[in-house]
Amino acid sequence: MKCRYPDVFACALLNAQPMGFYAPAQIVRDAREHGVEVREVDVNFSVWDSTLEPPILEGKGASLHPRHASMREDMRASHALRLGFRQISGVREEDMRRLAALRGRGYDSVRDLWLRSGLSPTALEGLAEADAFRSIGLDRRGALWAVRGINRSGDKDDLPLFRCVDPREQEPDARLPPMPLGEHVVEDYRHLSLSLKAHPVAFLRQRLAARGVLKAEDLARMSAAIPLRRDKGPRATVAGLVLVRQRPGSASGVVFLTLEDETGIANVIVWPKVFERQRAMVIGARFVAVTGPVQNEAGVVHVIAEKFEDLTSMLGLLSQAGENVSALARADEVRRPQTREKPRPRETPLFDRLVSTPEEGLAPAPQEVRRVMPKGRNFH
Repeated sequence: MKCRYPDVFACALLNAQPMGFYAPAQIVRDAREHGVEVREVDVNFSVWDSTLEPPILEGKGASLHPRHASMREDMRASHALRLGFRQISGVREEDMRRLAALRGRGYDSVRDLWLRSGLSPTALEGLAEADAFRSIGLDRRGALWAVRGINRSGDKDDLPLFRCVDPREQEPDARLPPMPLGEHVVEDYRHLSLSLKAHPVAFLRQRLAARGVLKAEDLARMSAAIPLRRDKGPRATVAGLVLVRQRPGSASGVVFLTLEDETGIANVIVWPKVFERQRAMVIGARFVAVTGPVQNEAGVVHVIAEKFEDLTSMLGLLSQAGENVSALARADEVRRPQTREKPRPRETPLFDRLVSTPEEGLAPAPQEVRRVMPKGRNFH
């Protein structure tokens, strides 16, 4: 099924979460690499579960990653994958099913959705924070403003006399400043635990390149098919978000790390002595650089870790990032999407940051950005 129909396979796994070794973001990334177009959650197209949709043009979906080119003749995928409301942290299934059932030919505004569905402003705010109003021409910031506009209008908006009033006649356009792509990605991670817009590491690539850090896709090109030994192979430094840490009981204390950047994943082997020497960094870092010899064993490329550098503090730069990043970058690791975290102390709600400091934009504090990024999943 995975070989022939990666669209169907990914959709089925997403709807069976939480389960297994791979979180939804890895499933999404793998599907995109296998040529499946993945579409964002949207109030006019999504239902509770993820679904399959026809591509806009036959054969014009996402492109097949070069590393899977040999599978081109085997795959028969013919649909795009639409993410479901279940991916949004904190929304109620009952509310989302009612939204979909009453949608008809579609909602044309936040106010229209509110009046027809009867969803609470809190539920609408959850949808806005997830950037689910793109089909009606509102990005995350504009949708949040519209939701708060409902609150400002009070209960009179849903009285029969006011249902036909155009909300644009009540309040002029706020002319909100555009939200940088980097901040959109941060908020995607906060509320969806993944982003289809760009990969976080892509925003830091220029700084990483200045440090001599390679992309994950560069490792395969430089690796040689030589025995897997710590003192052999060309040396390299690679960096990425820590997706998975494994320490199998049968591996004699060896730790296996999976790092991800905007080009793919890098496998890291940590020998016991190195692990004991740099235990805190291996266990606690969310974004890490690893230096060591590169090995290729039966086509599987590894970096044998000799040195670690915790780059987690660099994640705070995401809120300053602009538009010069490819929107085709892969998604990343997610937390379980079924429950929504309560706001933590000192964490300012997105809309309140917008209202209190509109001239500064929506730049989250660096510590908030680091907290939003995935912690990595640990397996024994």
